[in-house]
Amino acid sequence: MTAVELFAVALAGGVGAVVRFVVDGLIRDHVRASYPVGTTVINVTGSFLLGLITALAVGAALSDDWRLIIGTGFLGGYTTFSTASFETVRLTQTGRYAAALANGLGMLVASVAAAALGYYLGSLSGS
Repeated sequence: MTAVELFAVALAGGVGAVVRFVVDGLIRDHVRASYPVGTTVINVTGSFLLGLITALAVGAALSDDWRLIIGTGFLGGYTTFSTASFETVRLTQTGRYAAALANGLGMLVASVAAAALGYYLGSLSGS
């Protein structure tokens, strides 16, 4: 990896983190819930986009450099497994076991399904 690629991934990661912060704030402003809706939306949409980016890269519609910058950098900064894990523990600690299960397992299932859908749709561009 060149210094320019490293800088681009780092910059994209910072932008992704800022976008995550803004999207989460917008969701919190519009959806009043004790369930972490923002983190769920962010992780599922990020997984979808990563699936799409991966399929485009595999099909040579997107260069490996852009896959790295967008997938590792931007989407790595945008998605947040650590926050999801923390929120699952917090829900468990407050006795909200069904919400914790929905957050932990439900987000995992939804994220994998979204990634598969993104990959499928991205692979259609190579057909």
